[in-house]
Amino acid sequence: MLEGISEFLGTVGRLDLDTSGLLLLTNDTQFAEYVTNPKSKSPKTYLVKASTVLSDEQLDKLRAGVELNDGATLPAIVKRVRDSEKYTHLEITITEGRNRQVRRMLEAVESKVLKLVRVAIGTLEIGGLPIGKWRALTPEEVLQLKPARPRV
Repeated sequence: MLEGISEFLGTVGRLDLDTSGLLLLTNDTQFAEYVTNPKSKSPKTYLVKASTVLSDEQLDKLRAGVELNDGATLPAIVKRVRDSEKYTHLEITITEGRNRQVRRMLEAVESKVLKLVRVAIGTLEIGGLPIGKWRALTPEEVLQLKPARPRV
């Protein structure tokens, strides 16, 4: 239970045990379904520390989509943030949300994820929100994540 919140909240999507970052909570199951449903193509952006220095060819493969054991991924937006002597740090935006997808994508290009942080869902960014802290979304942020429902 979150301090000051008395109603049940469910997660919008998931973060695996070894992933940190932005996680949405809601009591609106339709909102959660929209954001997590692959048909909505809601983008999720991650910062990744790869276990190797990735070549431009490897990044291009990620951009084009890679073959996983459950089928090919959709194209991703991939930006090289920086390289160090041993690692590539990159930003990757995906519109699916398969189990451990980013980790499996890196494995498909012969690397591994050493650190994975979700920094954005759609236009909503984690920004400077401290680890373990939360805040309510503004009505405008909710509308940006999901268009207004038609009145019935």
